[in-house]
This record gives sequence, C-alpha cells and structure tokens, in this order.
Amino acid sequence: MSAAAPRKPRADAQRNRMHLLAVAKAAFAGKGPDVSLDEIARMAGVGIGTLYRHFPTRDALVEGVYRNEMLGLAEAADRLAQSEPPLAALREWLLLFVEHIATKQIMATALNSLVCGPSSLQAASADHMTRAITGLTDRAVASGDIRMDLDPVDLLRALVGVATVAAGPEWQNSARQLVDILLAGVRVS
Repeated sequence: MSAAAPRKPRADAQRNRMHLLAVAKAAFAGKGPDVSLDEIARMAGVGIGTLYRHFPTRDALVEGVYRNEMLGLAEAADRLAQSEPPLAALREWLLLFVEHIATKQIMATALNSLVCGPSSLQAASADHMTRAITGLTDRAVASGDIRMDLDPVDLLRALVGVATVAAGPEWQNSARQLVDILLAGVRVS
C-alpha cells in the first residue's frame, strides 16, 4: 500500500505563512532577535495559534525566515536568467545578494540561537547560492560578455568580505560599487 502524497496547503494558509515570514523578518530587523512570538503574531494581524500552526517553535520561525530568503534569492536567479540579458541578470542578482547579506547580518543573532546551530542551514543555502551564481556566470560566459578564469563563488566571497571588513553603515554602498568593479574585472574587452 503506497502512502498518499502530502496535501498541498490551501491558498489562504500559504498566504498566511508567507505573510508571517515577511512580518517576522521585519520584526527581527526592527526589534532584534528577541522579539516575542506574540508580538510577531500581533504585528501580522493573526492569532498566536495561527503562528504556532505554521511555526511550532521560535527556531522553526527563524529557520523559516532564513530558508524563505534563500529560496527567494535562488528563484530570482532563475527569473532574471529568463527575463534579462546575461550580464544584466548577473549584475542584478549580485545586487540582490548584497541585500541578502544585510538580511543575514540582521538575522545573525537569531540564527546563532538555533538549537541545532546555523551550520546545517547555512550549508544548504551555500548549495543554492553556488548553483545560482554558477548558472548566471555560465550564461554570461556563453554569451561572450565575461571571461571566467576564477571560481564564480569568489564573486560572492568578495561581496561577503566587504560586508565583514567594512561592516559600518556604508558597507552596502561599498558592496554595490564592488559589484560593478568585479564585473568590470571579468568583462571581455
């Protein structure tokens, strides 16, 4: 006897889940990692039972926010590859990656509070990011826009490095400028 496939969540339940993730991300950013789940539910305009139905623990909510960010970034790579020329798609995605770094910095304390620790969650996200950047750079190389004589992940490492070294209030501007510098460095003359 085969097991039945899991039911797809109802559309309203999926909307509630996505809304809770967006509100939780904003709450962690605005109020810090110790914001209460009651407050997140109140900010989302739902009862605490609705929050717990989707995220039975604080760890589940933190993990959900982070995974949602990762999936959104990975999906953006696919979307940009379909809608933009190769070099423009790569540039736009790298700029989105800068925003992701900012979110990760905001979430760092909450991620570090996970009972299992952030390492397994971050390892899974590294796979998504590697596939995304590799796909976009391969496309830009194939179009003749860039030469790629380095590991595509090095582009991401450079951006993370700016965020780590220059973690002051202007790091995001520096990282955005670095996107154009990096792309100028790999462009075909």
